[in-house]
Amino acid sequence: MTKIVDWNPADASRMFYQTRQRRPLLDRGEGVYLWDQNGKRYLDGSSGAMVSNIGHGNPRVLEAMRRQMERANFGYRLHFENEPAERLAAQLAALAPEGHERVFFVSGGSEATESCIKLARQYAFASGQSSRWQIISRRPSYHGSTLGALAVTGYRPLTDPFLPVMREMPKIPAPRCYLDKDTLSDEERGIRYADMLRDKIIELGPESVLAFIMEPVGGASTGALVAPDSYYPRIREICDEFGVLLIYDEVMSGAGRTGKYLAAEHWHIKPDLIAMAKGLAAGYAPLGAMLADNHIIDTVLDAGDFEHGYTYAGNPLACSAGLAVTQEILERDLMGNAARIGDLLKCELEGLMNDYPFIGDVRGKGLLLAFELVQDRETMTPLPAGFKAYQRLVELAYERGLIIYSRRTRDGVEGDHFLVCPPMIATGAHVEEIMAKLRASLDALQAELA
Repeated sequence: MTKIVDWNPADASRMFYQTRQRRPLLDRGEGVYLWDQNGKRYLDGSSGAMVSNIGHGNPRVLEAMRRQMERANFGYRLHFENEPAERLAAQLAALAPEGHERVFFVSGGSEATESCIKLARQYAFASGQSSRWQIISRRPSYHGSTLGALAVTGYRPLTDPFLPVMREMPKIPAPRCYLDKDTLSDEERGIRYADMLRDKIIELGPESVLAFIMEPVGGASTGALVAPDSYYPRIREICDEFGVLLIYDEVMSGAGRTGKYLAAEHWHIKPDLIAMAKGLAAGYAPLGAMLADNHIIDTVLDAGDFEHGYTYAGNPLACSAGLAVTQEILERDLMGNAARIGDLLKCELEGLMNDYPFIGDVRGKGLLLAFELVQDRETMTPLPAGFKAYQRLVELAYERGLIIYSRRTRDGVEGDHFLVCPPMIATGAHVEEIMAKLRASLDALQAELA
């Protein structure tokens, strides 16, 4: 009989990670901090991957999960409905735009995006519009790592290796107005970028276009990009003109991180479909959701079944975590705190531009914030790609006990941006600590750049 393995930290790892880079073993988390097994403390300045919205080790969430574990850990959705899923769905429907009263639970962001894509396509079939199949997205963008989500992702390192095994969808430029050198006002720029969607729909043929998917506030690919206010209603108007479904990817921006429960609320926009994950259960359990307009669901179900699903869809333990997280956000006014502390942190990040000429832009909303490094602030020329500043600054901060999150902002091949997104429980004192560690890291990077 095969023996039970007694693993020792000194043993060679049998895990297969994305790279050969290794990190210390995690010991515990509390509030905005994490500790490794060597006793070193880290301030979680990016909430993991913008996940841990309410911080680590929340006792009320852990207690809610414990109570549910004592009752049932799993019940397959075709065999049982469960109370935590029903309660969380009712709460999300109350928080969503009017008419979004139906929720489909999944395990994470990629699954949420896939669900939106597949529901949109089934809606087209059910409503006699089977010629509609093309989903327009933006470049750069990131909507998930599964093949369907990658098809609408515009980020070359992630998509190019898989182009032969997927059908890449059409793209329009993301509204990166901070790179534009023109005489237009912000309002005019917003309209100009939005009208690129109209041009693309006409180019492809309106009868073939199913949906447009976008992040209302950018995530990993664009670094907390916020379009001009005029962009959002014009996009909605164009989608309505051609009967195109509007999908909001709120995987990162949702669950209160921008100061509203959904970023769509900042512009009073009602998308047709919404993808959520990450902060929905805040890292306490794998959980995502698709929120859908009643008309779409009724049309699909009237024509038959929704031909889609996942084993852990609506898992009672995950949903109990999501419900407890949502209650914490509402009862403790963490959205209000995200707005207040976000304003403070953004002001501090903007102040860095006075001391570090290689910071070209600071952007974001609430506690979804980022800054971008450049070689020349006037031209916004990126730093040399070979320097890999997007990796180096993360390492310098990590050495100093600060976790931040980085990606390459120019289609994934060059440019360097850094997301600074602490949990929504962060205080002014935490902002001071973040900035002290970030300044020390930038000083070290500046010396290396010199």
